[in-house]
Amino acid sequence: MTTNRPPLEAAGDPSGDPSGAEAAGEARARGTPPRPALVLVAVVLVAVNLRVAVTSLGAVLDRARDDLAMSTLAASTAATLPVVCFGGVALVTPRLIRRVGATAGLGLALGLLLAGLLVRVAGGEAVLLAGTFVACAGIAAGNVLLPVIVKIEFPGRIGEVTGAYSAAMSAGAAIGAAATVPLGDVLGGWRGGLAAWAALAAATLLLWLPRVRRTAPPARAEAPVTGLARSPVAWAVTLLFATQSVLAFVVMAWLPTIYTDAGYAPGEAGTLLAVALLVGVPVYFAVPILAARMRRQGALGAGMTAAQIAGLAGLLLRPESVPWLWAVLIGIGGGVFPLTLALFSMRTRTAADTAALSAMAQSVGYLLAALGPFTVGVLRDATGSWTTPISLLIAICAVQAALSFSAGRPRLIDTSGPG
Repeated sequence: MTTNRPPLEAAGDPSGDPSGAEAAGEARARGTPPRPALVLVAVVLVAVNLRVAVTSLGAVLDRARDDLAMSTLAASTAATLPVVCFGGVALVTPRLIRRVGATAGLGLALGLLLAGLLVRVAGGEAVLLAGTFVACAGIAAGNVLLPVIVKIEFPGRIGEVTGAYSAAMSAGAAIGAAATVPLGDVLGGWRGGLAAWAALAAATLLLWLPRVRRTAPPARAEAPVTGLARSPVAWAVTLLFATQSVLAFVVMAWLPTIYTDAGYAPGEAGTLLAVALLVGVPVYFAVPILAARMRRQGALGAGMTAAQIAGLAGLLLRPESVPWLWAVLIGIGGGVFPLTLALFSMRTRTAADTAALSAMAQSVGYLLAALGPFTVGVLRDATGSWTTPISLLIAICAVQAALSFSAGRPRLIDTSGPG
């Protein structure tokens, strides 16, 4: 579907939502018009931070565990804490937006992230967990806020900007996993490797702070969370986000083990996971752009899900043959994630609605995703093979394909009732 799109300079919400004025009104009133290029750079850098801080911990968790003599419970908590925190904090983020506005809220989220990154390397086991919680709280708020910022700042470029920051998130995940150990070798160990990412968070915060100072006070509008609970459209998008979250976290947790159980060396298995993650960079960039040009997005979501089914079936039936192809197909299937991010804006009228839908979908999705790796691990141990776990993932993919068509219908949420 072709639409007339305003230039990037035309930031603000054309729907009449008062919070849309937050992006540009105050700046123009002071004779300092918004600079979309700088805002876009800041949004992309924020997105990199939202994943690099998580995968960097996973990369050195074994080293930290040995150094701190961490218990199995503490190590498992550190690995699970991010996704649980994402779901829990997402619920309260719309309240933060109502109090301080989306722009200032993102500044606070970056401040929490920076504080957590510094704290988690400053002590022992308890400090590591506490710092991880604080950092992940900032990430969780940022996860909800980025679609809102895009809705406010780039209402006519939702597809392109969502694609840019989605690709940055995927790249950040791969960079955090690949670069933290080498950085630690240079900077004196796992603490140095983790602390290095605080510099990136600090630079991003400094770039964002001028936006906070120029922004008008937030409008006192209630986010329609209660109304969303009665909206079939909201639930379709929420459940779609939930299925892709479960699939994504299972892949990140267990794909290397599936390959090692098939006879590959650990290094080869890790490389194949990196292939799946890196495929996401161009896919994540392209998918929201395609989605914004389509009237219905169901076929796009179902097509990527079909690719994931093919990759999982390959792992199930012939894991020893063309392993890179299975990884590529699974990586393509991960493109449902940026599709749902785009739908947060495409299925809502106002920035307040976008915030509420983003919070609802991410709270439900990430809390369910926390159960995915655990359930798959239990099934693997109980059955002694990957047949049942992978079959379960394929079944989840079938549900996801159906949800893609429901969420992809050209409707907007109605916060006053079913819609």
